[in-house]
Order: sequence, then C-alpha cells, then structure tokens
Amino acid sequence: MPDSDSDGFDEFYRGSRQRLLGFVYVLTGDLAEAQDAVQEAYIRAWQRWSTVRGYDDPESWVRVVASRIAVSRWRSLRSRARAYLRHGADEHVPAPSTETMDVVAALRRLPEAQRTAIAMHYLLGMPVAEVARETEAPVGTVKARLSRGRTALAGLLAVADLEEEAADA
Repeated sequence: MPDSDSDGFDEFYRGSRQRLLGFVYVLTGDLAEAQDAVQEAYIRAWQRWSTVRGYDDPESWVRVVASRIAVSRWRSLRSRARAYLRHGADEHVPAPSTETMDVVAALRRLPEAQRTAIAMHYLLGMPVAEVARETEAPVGTVKARLSRGRTALAGLLAVADLEEEAADA
C-alpha cells in the first residue's frame, strides 16, 4: 500500500483502538479474548483499508467485525462446554508416561525444521516425499533433517536417562 494509505490507517488505529478494545472487553468480560478479537478486526480492516477508509464511519465497521468475532468465539466456547458437559471427560485417557514426557522435552530442544520432520514422519506416519511437499523442502533435505533429528534426539534422551539415574542414586 502507498504511504498515504499506511499513514491514514495508523492514525485511524491510534485514534480508535482504546475505545474499541474497551467496547469488546465489556462484551466478552475477558481482556485476552477482547484483544484477540480487536486485533483480528484491525487486520481485516488493514487488508480492506482502501475500501474501509471510504466508509462514513470506518470505526463502526471495525467495531461490528470485532464484536462478530468475539461472539463467534464465545459461541464456539459455549458449544464446546456444552459438549463437555453432555459427554464428560474421557476417563480412558492415561496420563503421559515419564518416557513420553522425556521425548516431548527432547523434541522441544530440536530445531523447528527437524522437530517438524520427525513429527510428520514418525508421529503422523507421512512418507518422506509427502513431508517434503508439505514443508516445501527437497526430499534430500527432509531425509537429512530426519537423520540429524534422530541423532540429536538419541543424545538428548541418553542425557535425560543419565540425569534420571543420577537422581535415583
């Protein structure tokens, strides 16, 4: 967008954000939800700013969008809560084992690309070619990420085992 569009939007945003956030906060009663809804509404306004800026009251447009987003999220949460009350918690889900927690902790320490490749290939069972397509990386790169990730994971898990043994001693 040209600078004049950006400047106009910035001024609009600075002049209206507090009012809009206060309005949506009153609707939701949850500051984080209000912030999310308002942020999404401003993103939509920015994407359509060439049209929205021509409205008689651009703030009104953003206010309607933000309130619809907030209400939509509230309805979704309400539906999930009703389903939970209707069906209850699944009592057959076991707590994660210490081994599972160690693996998850080790995975978090891997670079994102390796972690993603390992999760897609080993947890989701996706073939290497499909992982490559989804991550937009060459097949050879995915294979290297899997190999390096397995090696790093083995090292991290070995250290975790040693630490656990030392704590038990």
